Amino acid sequence: MDTSTELILIRITGLDRPGLTASITEILSKYDVTILDIGQADIHSTLSLGILFKSREKDSGNIMKDLLFNASSLGITIRFYPITVEEYEEWVGMQGKNRYILTLLGRKLSAKQIAAVTRIIAEQGLNIDAIKRLTGRVPLDERKASVRACIEFSVRGTPRDREEMQRELMKLSSELEMDFSFQLDNMYRRMRRLICFDMDSTLIQTECIDELAERAGVGDKVREITERAMRGEIDFTESFTERVALLKGLDESVMREIAENLPITEGVERLMFVLKRYGYKIAILSGGFTYFGNYLKQKYGIDYVYANELEIVDGKLTGRYLGDVVDGKRKAELLKLIAQVEKVDIAQTIAVGDGANDLPMLSTAGLGIAFHAKPKVVANAKQSINTIGLDGVLYFLGFKDSYLEERGKL
Repeated sequence: MDTSTELILIRITGLDRPGLTASITEILSKYDVTILDIGQADIHSTLSLGILFKSREKDSGNIMKDLLFNASSLGITIRFYPITVEEYEEWVGMQGKNRYILTLLGRKLSAKQIAAVTRIIAEQGLNIDAIKRLTGRVPLDERKASVRACIEFSVRGTPRDREEMQRELMKLSSELEMDFSFQLDNMYRRMRRLICFDMDSTLIQTECIDELAERAGVGDKVREITERAMRGEIDFTESFTERVALLKGLDESVMREIAENLPITEGVERLMFVLKRYGYKIAILSGGFTYFGNYLKQKYGIDYVYANELEIVDGKLTGRYLGDVVDGKRKAELLKLIAQVEKVDIAQTIAVGDGANDLPMLSTAGLGIAFHAKPKVVANAKQSINTIGLDGVLYFLGFKDSYLEERGKL
């Protein structure tokens, strides 16, 4: 660097108001300085602005004098810090480091939760560059059902042991009632295009086969097999065949009655509205039944439905199904196939599910999210949501409440 130039960092704090940044930069512009870095944050109308600039050495004194002279009328405090060439070059060198986004989500977030998470970040040798709140202002009455809080940390560096970090964050999420997502901050994260959902116990708060079994009088039997399959204790296809056989003789009209009364999961309406509005392709990949998947397809404008088709003869279920079973392996294959059809890189895909048969697609997708999932699934997933509704997925995608139309808000 030319010895006749200086690097100066200014830090400005004070009550924010329109035109403040313009006033500061207008003063700097008189001296033809080069802005090397700039960052600004506003917390409850309190401004924090940092500017690193290069100026001619002969101008530095006048720049500081002009800024200080105007500080009082602007209602701000200004501090000056000279930066050495070595310090600047070290900072530039850090720009090549990996960057990650760590998202914290819950009904509320406490100092205890944030302290625990940031301690893990520090122990892994990562530096926090920025903190951003994604949710709207938190109401003081925490009893409201719609209350949720989400903040996003932008961190830089390479974790010393990413697997250990993942385990510690997962342990915290269980102990402190919060959810988290830790993602590499790259262009794929910012350009997700395809999202695939499990249906039963994900988009809806029931297992359709259990509902059918209740009507057929074999509820307890089928539920027991379902639970064992979801826990990964028995092969999904084998269990599916056993359960469907128990439905033999059930009237087709029962399916329509169940479809019209499906318990939709909290947050689905908002999630679907936002995903459609921003151009995402949406798929249901389900080990359940096409009848119910198609009902949701019509209701929400979903693009693809792949599930299992029950055989119906003379208006009655035969206890058999048509075609191949959509099991865990098939879900992962379908995710890849739809991505190819839509010309979407696999890194731009998202998968959301709750059961053991969802694990293959969760691990295949660019972002796999376990939703109110079974213990085995949570243990093997990199992201999970357990504290709020399905619209929590939006925060893992980087959406802010302030981006969304009124209809998309709660």
